[in-house]
Amino acid sequence: MKLSTALQYGGNPREAADQVVALEKAGLDQVWLAEAYGFDSPTLAGYLAAKTETVEICFGILNIYSRTPGALLQTAAGLDNVSGGRAVLGLGASGPQVIEGFHGLPYDRPLARTREIVDILRAGLRREPLQHDGLYTLPLPADQGLGLGKALKLLNRPERADVPIWIAALGDKNVALTAEVADGWLPILFHPDKARTVWGETIAKGTAKRSPDLGPLQIAAGGMLAIGEGPETKQLLDFARPYFALYVGGMGARGKNFYNTLACEYGYEKEAKEIQDLYLEGKKDEAAAKVPLEWLEAANLVGPESYVKERIAAFAEAGVTSLQVTPVAPDPVATIAQVKEWLPTS
Repeated sequence: MKLSTALQYGGNPREAADQVVALEKAGLDQVWLAEAYGFDSPTLAGYLAAKTETVEICFGILNIYSRTPGALLQTAAGLDNVSGGRAVLGLGASGPQVIEGFHGLPYDRPLARTREIVDILRAGLRREPLQHDGLYTLPLPADQGLGLGKALKLLNRPERADVPIWIAALGDKNVALTAEVADGWLPILFHPDKARTVWGETIAKGTAKRSPDLGPLQIAAGGMLAIGEGPETKQLLDFARPYFALYVGGMGARGKNFYNTLACEYGYEKEAKEIQDLYLEGKKDEAAAKVPLEWLEAANLVGPESYVKERIAAFAEAGVTSLQVTPVAPDPVATIAQVKEWLPTS
């Protein structure tokens, strides 16, 4: 199991990125860069590549709408080069609020787009000319544009022809596609104790079609990390409530909120409805108070050393290969070093 953390897209990401140097020395294996509608993550990824030596630099995620497949290829190959082969390309459909609101693009056919983009990227990383006929047509047909398009291959030789491609997915069809074509899966609000019940059959369906060349599906998941004996440590879980409420209640609209659906699949139908109703009414604090404590305790690693070790084992049992943590401690570097020693090594 690897140890990873995610840089938040709010605030000043450069300050958070500067901390990665110390976390790397403490044993951090991966850093995941979110983007949403904040600063672009490729710029920050290049900055990190110059400041670090061993940590994998992972996009978590680049959306599949606002950049062409060719642009995604350039970004993946470019980061892999300047980082010396440490890039991980995390992709996802994001959501209609960001794609249609911030980028002004229709949020359509996410599954088909994801499959085609993965195919195009893998061909491009092998330095094959970009030729594709589907939602993405490369090169553009002669009856469109000026009719001068040519099938071009990447000008530079990539550092690796197999830069790992991970996909953020929640719906059954998306998760099955991820298990079929991706190197790794990026779930969110992950409940390790219920994961196999909710996702086991879906992942098995995708894995049955998976190429043996890809190896086993990798999974990155985790949550807040705080180690302590007193009640004040458990109270830190309250800081995670607004995050859960934002996604379950405010990401999307009624009937079109993937995270609300996820909460229902975990068995929290009543709470999911209450959270969404309150959040959309502007009662965000009341919505956060409705997030089930059981979910918060399971999805985070907060409590005495023995409990944190139990949570690590639960994530490992659920198939997680990269434990993604957000340390909440006076000395995050020491906490990362401590937890690194507790991770399973086989």
